[in-house]
Amino acid sequence: MQTAVSMTSQDYIDLEERYGAHNYHPLDIVVHEASGVWVTDVEGKRYLDCLSAYSALNQGHAHPKIQQAVIEQIGRVTLTSRAFRNDQLGPFYKELSDLTGYAKILPMNSGTEAVETALKLARKWGYKIKGIPESRAEIIVCEGNFHGRTIAIISASTEAQYRDGFGPFTPGFKVIPYGDADALEAAITPNTAAFLVEPLQGEAGVIVPRAGFLKRAAEICKQHNVLLLNDEVQTGLGRTGKLFLQDHEGVRADVLILGKALSGGFYPVSAVLADETIMAVLHPGDHGSTFGGNPLACAIARAALRVIVEENLIENAAVLGEYFQDQLAEINSPHIKEVRGRGLLIGVELKPEAGGARRFCQALFEHGVLCKETHVNTLRFAPPLVIRKEDIDWALERIRPVMLMK
Repeated sequence: MQTAVSMTSQDYIDLEERYGAHNYHPLDIVVHEASGVWVTDVEGKRYLDCLSAYSALNQGHAHPKIQQAVIEQIGRVTLTSRAFRNDQLGPFYKELSDLTGYAKILPMNSGTEAVETALKLARKWGYKIKGIPESRAEIIVCEGNFHGRTIAIISASTEAQYRDGFGPFTPGFKVIPYGDADALEAAITPNTAAFLVEPLQGEAGVIVPRAGFLKRAAEICKQHNVLLLNDEVQTGLGRTGKLFLQDHEGVRADVLILGKALSGGFYPVSAVLADETIMAVLHPGDHGSTFGGNPLACAIARAALRVIVEENLIENAAVLGEYFQDQLAEINSPHIKEVRGRGLLIGVELKPEAGGARRFCQALFEHGVLCKETHVNTLRFAPPLVIRKEDIDWALERIRPVMLMK
């Protein structure tokens, strides 16, 4: 086999194609190293990352403070399982609780696992606290949702590809139009345990609901004794110019689901947050994970949270997100239908006749800007929150001519 020094991007691509499952369709960049908002391929070409691993890299690539936490912890202890205690878990709980105001934390690994955890928590709360008859609990979800790809979660999806070939599906979900508070209220029955929602649908194309939807949904849930489960795996931890997107409307979900940026891109870390009355329905043996809450994960998450607060990344997302979105909206392109978003999570929806967003992603890649298409006709721009105005201007110089191409 060729050594890493002599291998080209195409050599690495050929290895992936030969030995890997074909469940992704990436751009053909082979990243060798990265720092801040920049990544470098194996040939030494630099690119501006405008995807941030779907918001897992809010703190930027290889943030030195988080990296130092990794180095220090990895030399002491990385894994104990929850059969024993460790000296990082308790401090992680307290720091996340102090930051968010939620009394109880349940750590997991991936965002999908956190959503699964929230579903289990909501169902058990429905049976033990609300008094729903056993195995009759309903959870309301929205059209166009993306909460992950496990069997239970795709059972709640309306995306045909996520479901094709994977049935039979888990029962207990009811689907309503996204952003429709009246439909939510109409769907609630005595057996409704929870409403699971993304405050902004990222994977669906950066879909922003009308102002007041989340606040009204929270009021309806409270009125009907239904738990509000906010999936802020992508939108949380500063991405939208607030700590959480729900903060834009003064909402406090009963259950908050976090992941991605909770580790700053160094490790899979996720968490479910709730108060004592909800989390108390879980008892030893009800739920768990060998790696969930391990000392390395907790040390990383503690450092990741400190970076977000101490480096004012939330404020940066608010200011530069508005600037980036305004500049994109000013591009006089025959292809652009709409520019929308919150903070540094921005979608550029193209007209159907533009030929799809993939070709624009490819052209931007060739000009040194990395982004990703979603739902055929939308470009998603979500750079790390450490980005500077001059970085955005550099990207705009390349985005503008691409958006004008034939």
